[in-house]
Amino acid sequence: MSTSTLTPAPHVPLSVSPPGSGRRRFKNNVATVALTAAMVIAMIPLVLIIFEITRRGIGVMSLEFFTATEPPPRREGGGYAAGFFGTLYIMALAVVMSIPFGIATAVYIVEYGPNRLTAAIRFFTDVMTGIPSIFVGLFVYGLLVIGWGSLGFGTFVGAVAIAVMMLPIVTRSAEEMLRLVPNELRNASYGLGARKWQTIVHTVLPAAAPGLTTGSMLAVARGIGETAPLLLTAFGTGIIVNAFQGSPQGAVPMQLYRGATQPFEAGIDRAWGAALSLFLLVLLFTVIARWIGSRASVSR
Repeated sequence: MSTSTLTPAPHVPLSVSPPGSGRRRFKNNVATVALTAAMVIAMIPLVLIIFEITRRGIGVMSLEFFTATEPPPRREGGGYAAGFFGTLYIMALAVVMSIPFGIATAVYIVEYGPNRLTAAIRFFTDVMTGIPSIFVGLFVYGLLVIGWGSLGFGTFVGAVAIAVMMLPIVTRSAEEMLRLVPNELRNASYGLGARKWQTIVHTVLPAAAPGLTTGSMLAVARGIGETAPLLLTAFGTGIIVNAFQGSPQGAVPMQLYRGATQPFEAGIDRAWGAALSLFLLVLLFTVIARWIGSRASVSR
């Protein structure tokens, strides 16, 4: 009876590289260098913009800049208190008008779709995301300022324009966050006897709350720097206005635009300070949104 013997496999030293590894390593290094160079080239304009805004605007920012109204363009000093007040006023109204409706729209799309209506909503939301802001300003101007109701310029119509800009961002981000909620949570809620609206309110929305907050903060960061819609709706002013509607309202982006287009050095310096202020506000909202998102990822 013959017995077969197993021939041991030849020993390959670990120091010996497999065939073709040198070529793969070369391609990997080339790709790494190319991507790094592309990233550096893309960051150069951003770094230059940040450097120039900081260099020109840091000397203007002071307590007076945030608390005093704008003087005549030739005069130094003063500030954009009217613009900061108007921006906060308009953004507060825009948040109330856009975020609840955007989240409610996303809830309908995710929890009650898909159907023809949800498909149409998603299509128009995608279209609205890419519409230039000046078109939104023209729409609100023709509909509310001089059209239906003839409301004139003011805080409310400016907030409507900003809310229209924020609405598709809130809707799309909220939709994605709601889709990330596991169906097991919904099924567990149904298994305990909860109705659909109870499941949405007490299970789905709390589970998606960090993501909803992040998307809302990013929408606010987008809306706070818009200029074109406000030029046709709020119109702008250099004094603090408390009126809800009927009187032109100021905003930092509009004061920045008008200060940068006049020929006097003092007014241009204030515009640089406003640019740095807007940059810091947008940066603050973006950092907060990222922080909330990272905390939510860690907790999960």
